[in-house]
Amino acid sequence: MNQALFEQLALSGLAVTLLVGLAAWASIAKSAAPLDDARARRILGEEFPGKKLDGLWVAVDGMGALARSGGMALVLCRLGDGFVARQIPWARALAASFKDGRISIDLTDVAAPKAVIALPSWPPTGPQEQAPTKDWAA
Repeated sequence: MNQALFEQLALSGLAVTLLVGLAAWASIAKSAAPLDDARARRILGEEFPGKKLDGLWVAVDGMGALARSGGMALVLCRLGDGFVARQIPWARALAASFKDGRISIDLTDVAAPKAVIALPSWPPTGPQEQAPTKDWAA
């Protein structure tokens, strides 16, 4: 009985070791790279085809982005090992709370309830509410 117990324990340990090795080899749960201007534009173009970006603000830490397209705000935020894209009215984005260099946008979505994006300032300033020229291009 003791020998059978040790054999079962050894086989279980071997199986667990093989599963851990397989998971490491497969690179499961590899996180996405931080966003930059070009990557944010590419993701927004894939998620919202045909939308023209009037302005784009990428988070300073690369964990999110906010774009204006007409009267809508296109929001990219980090969720899990990737990014989610949501569309909300621009007025809701302007009214979002900004504290300690982070804008907190209520997305009212069960799958992604809130987006927190690190920006230098919010709301955008200027006569047309545009971002600085280094952050977006027409």
